[in-house]
Amino acid sequence: MEEAIVLYPSPPIGHLISMVELGKLLLTQKPSLSIHILITSVPYDSGSTAPYIANVAATIPSIKFHHLPTVTLPSTKTTHHEELTFEVLRLSNPHVREELLSISKNYTIHGLVVDAFCCAALSVAKELNIPGYHFSSSGAGVLALFLYFPTIHNTTTKSLKDLKSLLHIPGVPPIPSSDMPIPVLDRDDKSYENFLDSSRSFPESAGIVVNTFASLEARAVKALSEGLCVPNNRTPPIYCIGPLIATAGPKDDAGTRNGTTLECLTWLDSQPVGSVVFLCFGSLGLFSKEQLREIAFGLERSGHRFLWVVRNPPSDKKSVALSARPNIDLDSLLPEGFLDRTKERGLVLKSWAPQVAVLNHPSVGGFVSHCGWNSVLEAVCAGVPLVAWPLYAEQRLNRIFLVEEMKLALPMNESDNGFVSSAEVEERVLGLMESEEGKLIRERAIAMKIAAQAALNEGGSSRVAVSQLVESYKEITTTPSHAR
Repeated sequence: MEEAIVLYPSPPIGHLISMVELGKLLLTQKPSLSIHILITSVPYDSGSTAPYIANVAATIPSIKFHHLPTVTLPSTKTTHHEELTFEVLRLSNPHVREELLSISKNYTIHGLVVDAFCCAALSVAKELNIPGYHFSSSGAGVLALFLYFPTIHNTTTKSLKDLKSLLHIPGVPPIPSSDMPIPVLDRDDKSYENFLDSSRSFPESAGIVVNTFASLEARAVKALSEGLCVPNNRTPPIYCIGPLIATAGPKDDAGTRNGTTLECLTWLDSQPVGSVVFLCFGSLGLFSKEQLREIAFGLERSGHRFLWVVRNPPSDKKSVALSARPNIDLDSLLPEGFLDRTKERGLVLKSWAPQVAVLNHPSVGGFVSHCGWNSVLEAVCAGVPLVAWPLYAEQRLNRIFLVEEMKLALPMNESDNGFVSSAEVEERVLGLMESEEGKLIRERAIAMKIAAQAALNEGGSSRVAVSQLVESYKEITTTPSHAR
C-alpha cells in the first residue's frame, strides 16, 4: 500500500497554510508520500479557506483534503474562540477516527501530525496504533514556554494575571507574567485548562515538529534539545524544519487578483530602494477608529514613505476581525485630508495586501507587524527588520523574542489600556528607518535571511531535520507495537 501522513490543523487559515507547507516539505523529501489533511469547521466566521484549499488541491495531487462532518456544540455561553475551537476539535474525535480508518484501507499511515488545538486527536492515534506528532506553528521560544507551562502551573497558586512577576523559562528571556497569552492568564478559565491539557500532551507524542530554524532561536532550540523544559527527561525528539512560509511570489496569487498586477506592487516599483515602511497586521488584526487616526498622524509626522493595510474597525471593541469587509470608507476612518496630504509618499490599501510579494520588494525597508509567527518568518526570509506591535494570541511573547533574543525588531510600546500614541508610532518608524539601532537591526535582518536560506539548503540544519523526521515516521511504524 502507498505510504501516507495525515495532518490535522486547527481551522484558522494561518494554521492551515503552515500545515500545507509542511506537507509540501515532506513531499520534497519523499515524493512517493501521500499527504492527507483533515479539515474541520468552527461555529464562528474564521475566514473562508475554500479558495486556498481548491488551489492547493488543483495544483498538488499528492495533497488530499478530507472535510470532517460539522459537530453540534452543546449549548454554551462562551464566545471565546479558543474555547470553542478546543470544544469543536474534541467533539470531532469520532469523525477523526472514522477518517483515519477510511484512509488506512488504502494507505499505510506513518503518522498523525496535530497542532496545539487538536491534541485531543492524539488519543485516537494511540488507539489505532498510529504515531502521533505535534506541530508547533509558532517558534521554539513559544514551544519552550508551553512545554514548561505545567511546571509553572504546579509551582504557583495564583493566576498569571495576578502574579505580577517574571517567569524564568529555560532558553528564553524572562517573561513578564502579564505578557503570557490571554487564554492562560486566568487560572479558573476553561481556556487555561485546555492549554494546560494540550501542554501536557506534548511530551507524550512521538516527536515535535517546529516551524523555526536552529540559528534563529539558538538558545531556545538548545534548551528544548537538552530536555530542560520538561521534567524527568521526557522531551520527545524535536525537529526544527523551518522556515516554512507560503511560497507565493509577485507572479502568482500573492501578487495578482483576477489576473491583474496589484496597484501596490506597481506603486512600490516607483519608490526608492529600502525607503518604504509596510504596515500590516494579519488576517485577524483590528484597530479602533481612534487608533487608526493615531497611526495616520504618526506616519504623517514621520515624513517616511509608507504602504499601510487598513481594515474596518471592530463594532464591539473586539481586537480580532472575524470577517474581511473590503467596502471600507477610508475618508471617514482616517484624519481629514490625510490621504491628500500623503499621496506623494504613501499608499493605503483596504483589508488585504500580497504580503510575501511586498516584503520581498526592494523598496520595502521596514515592517510594522502584529508579530504573528507566519509574518515574522516571512520578514526574516525577506531580510526586513520589524517594529513589533502585538495584538492577540502569543504575539506579546514573539515581541520579547524578536526584540531581546533575535534583535530583529524595535518594540511598539502601548499604554496600560493597549493604546499606542501617534508620537510612539512616529518615534518607532524614525527609529527603524534612521537610527543607529535601526541600522544594526537591518544588518542583522539581512544576515538572518542568509541563515534562513542556509538552513534549507542541502546539508543545512532544517534539511537534515526533515530527513530525520521522515526516517522517524518509517522507523516507528515498522517497529512492533510491543517493542515501542
